[in-house]
Amino acid sequence: MKDYGLGQFNNIDAFVEAKLADFDKAERCFLSLFELMFRERDNIMFEKSEGYRIRTFTYGQSRQNILRRAAALKEILSDTEQGSVVGISMDNSIEWIEIFWAVILAGFNPLLINLRLSDILAKQAIKDAGAKAVISDKREYSVRTIRAESVTADKTELTPTSDGTGDAILVMSSGTSASVKICAYTAREFYYQIHDSYSIIKECKLVKKHYDGRLKQLCFLPFYHIFGLVAVYIWFAFFSRTFVQLNDLAPQTIVNTVKRHKITHIFAVPLFWETVYKEAMRTIKNRGEKTVKKFEKAMKIARKTCGAPLIGNAFSKLAFKEVRENLFGESISFLITGGSNISSEVLEFFNAIGYRLADGYGMSEIGITSVELSSNRRILNSCSVGKPMSFTEYKINEQGELLVKGKGIANYIIENGEKKATPEWFNTHDLAECENGRYRILGRRDDLIISPTGENLNPNIIEPVYDTIEKTNGVCLIGIKENGADAPVLIVSVNRYITADNLAVIEKKVKAITEMLNLSGEIKKIVFTSDALLQGEEFKLNRLRIKNDYLENRLTVVTPEEQSEDDETDSLMIHLTEVFALTLNREKSEISPRSDFFLDLGGSSLDYLAMTAKLQEEFGIAFPTSSDKSLSTVKDIYKFIKEQ
Repeated sequence: MKDYGLGQFNNIDAFVEAKLADFDKAERCFLSLFELMFRERDNIMFEKSEGYRIRTFTYGQSRQNILRRAAALKEILSDTEQGSVVGISMDNSIEWIEIFWAVILAGFNPLLINLRLSDILAKQAIKDAGAKAVISDKREYSVRTIRAESVTADKTELTPTSDGTGDAILVMSSGTSASVKICAYTAREFYYQIHDSYSIIKECKLVKKHYDGRLKQLCFLPFYHIFGLVAVYIWFAFFSRTFVQLNDLAPQTIVNTVKRHKITHIFAVPLFWETVYKEAMRTIKNRGEKTVKKFEKAMKIARKTCGAPLIGNAFSKLAFKEVRENLFGESISFLITGGSNISSEVLEFFNAIGYRLADGYGMSEIGITSVELSSNRRILNSCSVGKPMSFTEYKINEQGELLVKGKGIANYIIENGEKKATPEWFNTHDLAECENGRYRILGRRDDLIISPTGENLNPNIIEPVYDTIEKTNGVCLIGIKENGADAPVLIVSVNRYITADNLAVIEKKVKAITEMLNLSGEIKKIVFTSDALLQGEEFKLNRLRIKNDYLENRLTVVTPEEQSEDDETDSLMIHLTEVFALTLNREKSEISPRSDFFLDLGGSSLDYLAMTAKLQEEFGIAFPTSSDKSLSTVKDIYKFIKEQ
């Protein structure tokens, strides 16, 4: 019989119901949550790849380490008042989990530091929270910084008490605005968040589906973010399931980790799913016209059967088996996207090929409040975030904004150093619509642009239309104040090595779409930039930053007239010369545009394949799969990239 880690229970439903019943009887404190979370001590809590070896950690081992780390931390912070805020600045790992609980059990309130924030915003957030210290595995902070490795697990186990544990977990917002909010959750709020997860299990069988007796969640979303903390960690750790570490975010690492560990659940942001989708479509296209037609035919059938789950799912399992094998394999049972808007095109792809990708909704201030659970793919593909969970209510105000009321939302919020009680109905300022009890998020009210003609322009609706233009890297619609109104400006990101001809073609297509959308009189300016619209670790458009970059002339603007063609001073030619030099360990001065990789420079077939693999990843185009002598000079590859 397969081992589901259910102890005395015969099925997952009985196990879940019994554990929730025990939670109902327990005191609403973090010690109760800890003891229940780590009760199934033989279950595998964490896995990670170390070379050819998979290392595992049980809940029992981790529990012991937590109690020992808590004793060590209590000693290190013996001069710090109990109940003080202690920051945690670490990436996802088994150590993060253990130190997170050690902070709580040692009597402190953990502040989960958002590693994506700038140093300035992080410093301000730490000050606003009143943190006395930060436990860090890399960065130094303005307050007392404790190295994570010094919080060791070699002390005698601490014996925690319910009145000696921390009473709140502090989560930072994503920092896409000018300030960072700090949202505090007590054990009471997590009690209701966990009960809300049970409503998902009851309604959707795929959420509780195991593979070879195991349910494994990929640690893609950071635990310091509300989605990673609640939807990834708290929900699944309470029911003693397994987490798998992701050693880095390289595409091949993600694929290899999913397949090697037989991951069943992946929760990620839209950017992740969009990247996987684009790479899959690129692979299909590179396999030739026959493969493309076969795929398109299968997608047409999938669309026709998407309203009939049994027939549609059976068809998808058969028709898209090869596509799944090239992506994540067959272990996947449930995927969730959240954090920003996703296109229906991406949802349709994943749901058509035999996976299940659902859209969810939540915020740092309210936790996770809904996820689409329908088995009907038409509904899944509609960008619906579902119905509010059992302890949550939604309503839409006269301005079209979504208001949320619930027992699991943040207990209080700290903003600009001021502590505020969370209002009964929290205004998300997200524009939403409701159809048959299901909600769709239309974008931020703050992002609305009121044009000089009085039209309300929603970037979240307009931008995806432009995203269909090939050879662009995304668009962003911003409003610049002129004469008391917003002057809409469309920022279009293109490849820094784009040719003058290709840029002119893109410009023509952008203008055609603008006319089609009846926006020719609304959008006042179209700006092309070679800068990426997402900077650093951003996972969604930071319109405020992009707007400021534009106003302060920090964007690298390109025009058709400025783009040189086939010139030794061309930036692409210079870049390729540097790539040749790096690959062959030569000086740039030794390499001319017509130097032959093999005959003149002494490169091998393996060198060539390694170089073109890097170029393929950088430019997103397929190079010959063998050491093709017809592309053996800088000039040859230059022309090939330009043509592609």
